[in-house]
This record gives sequence, structure tokens and C-alpha cells, in this order.
Amino acid sequence: MRALVVEDDPDVGSDLATALTAAGFVVDLTSEGNEAWFKGGVEDYAVAILDLGLPRLDGLTVLKRWRAEGRSFPVLILTARGEWTEKVEGIEAGADDYLAKPFAMGELIARVRGLVRRAAGRVSAVLTVGKLRLDTSRMTATIDGHPIRLSPLEFRFLDFLGHQPGRVVSAVEIAEHLYGAADGNDSNAIEALVVRLRRKIGPDIVETRRGFGYTLADATS
Repeated sequence: MRALVVEDDPDVGSDLATALTAAGFVVDLTSEGNEAWFKGGVEDYAVAILDLGLPRLDGLTVLKRWRAEGRSFPVLILTARGEWTEKVEGIEAGADDYLAKPFAMGELIARVRGLVRRAAGRVSAVLTVGKLRLDTSRMTATIDGHPIRLSPLEFRFLDFLGHQPGRVVSAVEIAEHLYGAADGNDSNAIEALVVRLRRKIGPDIVETRRGFGYTLADATS
């Protein structure tokens, strides 16, 4: 899944990008408000982490513009400011969560994952599809209770489809969330990934809808 990180401190931005990548996200990083506004308006993100104190265009204005334009992806506000009035203003502007600096990276990752789950209508970090059980918090998978080894790419593929309940997702869109926008048109790579994955988890969990894309069979969470 794709995450947008908007942070003007290069060290904090780099740490966030590294942690989110390790947690299975494809990360776009920017330090400037106008670029953040543009990216959030044209790209398909699962979540955004948004600092309020940005150059040129402040984070609160970026958030208000996104919401006014109908962009509904969840947003976690990240700021060094501790004033409760600013927290309230951010929530009223359309933020979904708020975390003040300094923060524990583990807490931020947990909050981000929770926002993405809730946006997809999921209540649990565990995704069950037939005999497959996917723990998206611990990043582990089992079939009939027996551990199976998935590559990071295979895990992210199943996790992404699990956040699209009842929806058939095109190979192009899947590729954008697995590899990023630059490589988002390689549908052959997704087909090859599905073939490899079915050898590990069986043929019935990932369904192919010819000419449309892929979906998971009867996923629950």
C-alpha cells in the first residue's frame, strides 16, 4: 500500500520512510506543502502522515484543500506543537488521528495500520481467507495453522487485496501500490506474482477476473 509522508525535517522524514517501508508500505516522501497538496490530489494513497509546520504551504491548509477536493484517504497529523487547540483544529479540518513529536515509531506504525484497516472497514489485524490466516501486524502467515513463508512482495499483495473487500482490483492499480507509481504499469509482473503465490497457498484464495483484475475469495477480518 502507498503512503505519503509530508515532513520538512530530513532526518525525521527519512526515519519515517524507512520504518513504513519495513512495515510493508510503498512510501512517497516530500518536505514541501505545495508538492504535498499536488501529490495527495492526483495519487492514490492508502494513508498520509502530515506535518503541520511546512514551508510555503502549511499542513493544515494542505489538509483542508484535500478534503475540499474530496480526497478521503486517512490522514495522521504529525507535529511538534502540543497545543490542544491545534489538535482540535486539525481534527475538525479532517484529520483522522494526531501524534505529537517526539513519538515512538512503533506507536506511529500501529496507528497508521489502524487507520488503513478502519478505512477499509476492517476491525482486526488478522485477515482470514479460507485456510489462509494473515497477521498484518506481525507479518506472518499460516495455512491450516501451519506457518508458510511469503516474500515481502507476496505478503503486501495479499494485504492490499485484503483492504479492498468485495472489490476486483486491476493489475495496474495493484502494481502502483506494490512498486510505486513509476512502475505501476507492469501487469505481467503481477500475473507472475500470482502464479508464484498460488503455488504456496493454493489456487482458490486469489481469484482472477479475466479482463478486470484480482480479488480475494470471501475474506474476513
